[in-house]
Amino acid sequence: MPLLTRALTNSFTAHHAFMVAAMLRAIDQADARIAQLSQEIARQLQPLQRQAELLATIPGVSLVLAQVIFAEIGVDMSRFATAGHLASWAGMCPGNNESAGKRMSGRTRHGDTWLKTALYMAGSSAARMKRTYLGAQFRRLVPHRGVKRATVAVRHSMYIPGRLRTAASNSSTSMLAAS
Repeated sequence: MPLLTRALTNSFTAHHAFMVAAMLRAIDQADARIAQLSQEIARQLQPLQRQAELLATIPGVSLVLAQVIFAEIGVDMSRFATAGHLASWAGMCPGNNESAGKRMSGRTRHGDTWLKTALYMAGSSAARMKRTYLGAQFRRLVPHRGVKRATVAVRHSMYIPGRLRTAASNSSTSMLAAS
């Protein structure tokens, strides 16, 4: 703090004070909007609280991430025949480009950008956890595939057991009853 005080001595004018006050007001307004939106999200997802808590049991998935998953996927899982279909829709499946027996690029599809980003962060979190299947899978793949591809593999594995599909399917009946 003494360095900051010394740096601002004789160079902090009334104009600087005005600009700092304006910026602080903008930050306070943004915080108020965020709090208001968070309350509305919590109110809208109240019927899905049990399912969100179930999703939060997956390593790397928090309650906020569960809210993102419900917002992006929805609660009607009947449109996805299997967890693999859900992973494919979200753009989590590896590409399968092969010609004359030679394997070409295995890039994933574009899919849902917000969901992929959220699950990439969840995969990164799960990869750092000790004594979990996802963490062990990450540590096994990193030497051969690299950090990014191993994280994508962990992200894809979060879909395959069907936990996302099961949690959301359980919520579709409660949503129908609430309507």
